Amino acid sequence: MPTSKKTPAKKSAAKKASASATRGGNRKSASQDAIALLKADHKHVSDLFDQFEKARSDARKKALAAQICNELTVHAQIEEEIFYPAFKAALKDKEMVPEALVEHGSVKDLISAVQEQEPSGEMFEARVTVMGEFVKHHVKEEEKQMFAKARKSNMDLAALGEALATRKQELMASDAALRSARAMP
Repeated sequence: MPTSKKTPAKKSAAKKASASATRGGNRKSASQDAIALLKADHKHVSDLFDQFEKARSDARKKALAAQICNELTVHAQIEEEIFYPAFKAALKDKEMVPEALVEHGSVKDLISAVQEQEPSGEMFEARVTVMGEFVKHHVKEEEKQMFAKARKSNMDLAALGEALATRKQELMASDAALRSARAMP
């Protein structure tokens, strides 16, 4: 028979739900804000680059580079398909989105080069390092400029967040299925 006694985890969940209701929203929409989702992606990839920098074995570097490439590919795709068009339309942007797309192109070129190379050579590490520098620059501009303008605009960031999250899940699932198919004999 279940007990009605609240554990610390239950108390925390109840507190969050109450705070969310007070704000007039639900937890799902708050966690699905487009900018919060994109910033979480940025943080995750930054952490992966840090892990790559500290990695010692070629196998670990190869695994981290593959994960970085996958995360960046999916992130770029959801931005290009969903966030950038909405930003461009809402703000009549003719500068920030084209610049971001050029930066994405440079990162995609590095992703291709990294994916085609084994981790034992010095060019592999150089490419991943430069990719990290490009991404860091891109993230800084996006978060300081683009996201600030998006927050001040009439963009529906909650609806965009839902669309981004859904598309990201689709892309990650299809990538996982593709990797699984490749692993089959």
